[in-house]
Amino acid sequence: MRHIPANRPTRARTAANASQPSVRSRRLRLPVAIGMALVTGASLSACGTGASAAGLPSTTSDLVKQAKKEGTVAWSAPKPQSQMQPAIDLFEKKYPGIKIKYTNTKAPDQVSQLKMEEAARKVSVDVANAGGLTVLPSLQLADDVDWAKYGIAKENVFEKNLVYIWSVPKVWAYNTDKVKPADLPKTWDDLLDPKWSGGKVSAESRASFMTVWDLDPSLGEAKSLAWAEKFAAQKPHFTPNTTQSEAPIESGQVSIGTSLINLVLQAQKKGAPVAVAPLSPTNANESYLYVPKGAPHPAAAVLLTRFLSSDAAQSVLAKTYNSRIPVDTDCSDPGDNAVLKSICDAHLKWFGTKTLDDYKSFSSYFPKAEKALGTDVG
Repeated sequence: MRHIPANRPTRARTAANASQPSVRSRRLRLPVAIGMALVTGASLSACGTGASAAGLPSTTSDLVKQAKKEGTVAWSAPKPQSQMQPAIDLFEKKYPGIKIKYTNTKAPDQVSQLKMEEAARKVSVDVANAGGLTVLPSLQLADDVDWAKYGIAKENVFEKNLVYIWSVPKVWAYNTDKVKPADLPKTWDDLLDPKWSGGKVSAESRASFMTVWDLDPSLGEAKSLAWAEKFAAQKPHFTPNTTQSEAPIESGQVSIGTSLINLVLQAQKKGAPVAVAPLSPTNANESYLYVPKGAPHPAAAVLLTRFLSSDAAQSVLAKTYNSRIPVDTDCSDPGDNAVLKSICDAHLKWFGTKTLDDYKSFSSYFPKAEKALGTDVG
């Protein structure tokens, strides 16, 4: 199991380089020679410019030199660029000559894109993001990188190839103008009180807000499905995703709802009447970065991922509420990490996704939870 202190810094198979066919005999027929040349040319074109990560330099200094020769790195993640820009600026300042091309891409869309690009051997992404249900397919897309060789702590690497970079815990948030702290629910069962019925609660229809039920040994699937059916009977205000579940809380349309800690903190910073409810437990909601097979700029990709795992980058990412936190409940040293401080101030207990089996379980659990909530669409 991984245990990651707050603000602590945190390999795919290489295809053998096929040697170009040579003419062993002058008696080779011209059409055959031309055909082989066409096939070889097409293969090389399809491979793009990506090189295997296994062929990268063994030292960080040589990695930097190669990365500078590559000159650019394409990073894709499901975050607004404004949240990543401070870290981008810091990287480009530290490594002049290497430019980051950032794209805000939804995680499922990124997986679909990379599957097609890797099949066509024309990958356009150097650094990709994985989290939740996209972890399993991402493990198949990720290249093999010896992260320890580049200074990445073992506890910050999941299944060899994914590097833990940030966590955005799922939380329950409330409108401070509509609910007094003394009246707030503190447990999931408290939400079944009739006073929260009739659209007073917003929730994400995809059921990922219930992830902790599949992680906490004291809860479990059977209990969660029974809870979900009772919760659905309360007629909550269901939304397509977590972001849209946050909006009615801020506007006062609902009193309490599912959200992400970064959305709550961003709203608070803008003066919205929202706060984290002391409803526990929840899940840490880890997010990872990896280098896809065939990445066009592998050295720059490894360098960027290494940088984002560093203390300096983590400190900057923390300011936009996108840094690492301990995988399981640990409030011994929140420091100046606003995410950690906020969930600790709310006395939340949280669980991390620590094993591959945990992620495998999600794919069968969520459909069942959605069915219990009445939000499944087949």
